Amino acid sequence: MTTVIIIIAAALVPAAAVCFFLVRGHRPGGRGLRSRFGPEYDRVVARHGGDTEAAEHELDERVKRHGHLEKLPLTEAARAEYTARWARAQEQFVESPRQALIEADALLADLSRDRGFPGGESFEERTDALSVHHAHDVDGYRRVHTARNDGTGTEEMREAFVEARGLFEALLADGPADRDHGNRQLTKGRSTS
Repeated sequence: MTTVIIIIAAALVPAAAVCFFLVRGHRPGGRGLRSRFGPEYDRVVARHGGDTEAAEHELDERVKRHGHLEKLPLTEAARAEYTARWARAQEQFVESPRQALIEADALLADLSRDRGFPGGESFEERTDALSVHHAHDVDGYRRVHTARNDGTGTEEMREAFVEARGLFEALLADGPADRDHGNRQLTKGRSTS
C-alpha cells in the first residue's frame, strides 16, 4: 500500500509541475510583455502609476489591436524619396531645429502610414501600433513630436532627432537597420541654445 502511494505521489508531482508551467506560460503579460516592449513597458507602467496589471492590460490590448499588422513594401522610388526627405530635414536642423523636427514628425507619420500602420489624426493610435512592432524605437518619435511644440532647447531637440532616426531606419528597412549611418552629422555638430 505504501509503495502504491509513493508511486502515485511520484507521478502526480511531475504532472502538477507540467500543469503549472503550461498555465503560467499561457498567461498574458509578465515577462513576455516586458521582453517584447522593453522600454515601452516601463513607460506604460510609469504612466499607470506603477500599476503593472493595468499597464499589462493596456499592452495586451495593443497587441490584440495591432499585432496582426504587416509592413507593406516600399518601392525603391519611395524609399529614395524618404531618404532624401530625412537628409533635407537633417540639413535643415542647423538653421532651424524646430522646423526640422516638424518635418521629421510629418515624415515619420507618412512613412509609418505607407508601411501599413494607422494613418489617421491620432498620434497616440499610431505610436501604440508602432510600439507593438518597434517598441525599442518609438520613443524617439514621441520625443520629436513633443519637442517640436514645446520650449525644448536645441540640444534636447538634437537628441530627439537623433533618437528618431532609429524608427526611421526601422520603417525604411526590410531588415535590421544600421543605426549609426545617418546620425554622424548631428552627433558631431552639437548646437547650443
